[in-house]
Amino acid sequence: MLYFINDYMEGAHPQILQRLIETNMEKTPGYGTDDYCETAREKIRAACSCPDAQVWFLAGGTQTNATVIDSVLAGYEGVIAAKTGHISTHEAGAIEASGHKVLELEQSGGKISAQAVREYLKSFYADGTYEHMVTPGMVYISHPTEYGTLYTKDELRAMSEVCREYKIPLYMDGARLGYGLAAETDVTLADIANYCEAFYIGGTKVGALFGEAVVFTPRLKVPRFFTRMKQHGALVAKGRLLGLQFDTLFTDDLYINISAHAVRLAVKLKQAFVQKGYRLFIDSPTNQQFVVLSPQKLAELEQHAAFGVWEKLNKDEIVVRFATSWATDEDDVDKLISLL
Repeated sequence: MLYFINDYMEGAHPQILQRLIETNMEKTPGYGTDDYCETAREKIRAACSCPDAQVWFLAGGTQTNATVIDSVLAGYEGVIAAKTGHISTHEAGAIEASGHKVLELEQSGGKISAQAVREYLKSFYADGTYEHMVTPGMVYISHPTEYGTLYTKDELRAMSEVCREYKIPLYMDGARLGYGLAAETDVTLADIANYCEAFYIGGTKVGALFGEAVVFTPRLKVPRFFTRMKQHGALVAKGRLLGLQFDTLFTDDLYINISAHAVRLAVKLKQAFVQKGYRLFIDSPTNQQFVVLSPQKLAELEQHAAFGVWEKLNKDEIVVRFATSWATDEDDVDKLISLL
């Protein structure tokens, strides 16, 4: 069986495992106060060109989104997001469970536009009864999106301008950020730090055993975030395990290099789909590729390959997702191409 279900099927990159073994018996203080975490923070600040950023290490993606959003918003505020956004669909209502409504906007290719956000905010404050409603307190985007698409630098700039006009932060979910940075794009990590008040650098799906790194730029003050992390079950007692992983990922461009491997193989697979007459559901430049299959072709391929069934377009067409990762073997990609 060939596996293309997701990008977190394997454990961790061998360099991370080796460092975990080498340091296993070291004694360090807990909760991210160790030297490995501090070194990782400095490397992340340098990569973001944001020397005054606050960097925090959290256990996983859902805990990260729930903790950041709940810590930033007032009790009467909600978060603007695409209807297909991860917090809108695949986080089991974690945001609503913390008392904050997800204010959904229509999307195109997984993205929301600055114009749509502006119109929503303008309409909200034009309503004389807005104090009876959930106040939009921040904007959530993901990069890559749930459909593997990316925001351009101009789109990020425009979104940032709207958010700053209305004095609300722009927050980016970077669960797969490495794959976005390694794709064909004009957006850098420094651009993200420039246009977003907060974002996170995904580790779980990009080579780490587990964990995410949240970055707060100096434009956003979040008091007692350490305490909020603990309240949300996102604080790891053995914090050095997170710091050491990100220290490794941000040494010698490992984070980008392993992401580029996944993107190269995904593009190779996409080209094969097109050459063999398959219809792409969306043109993704990252490690997630979405293809439209008939039920018959789906059943046929499932005998040999594991992949994600994404959504049903109609009775004759189903969207499926093939995901590559930092650990994908090119031989498996070639075998899949031969099957198509």
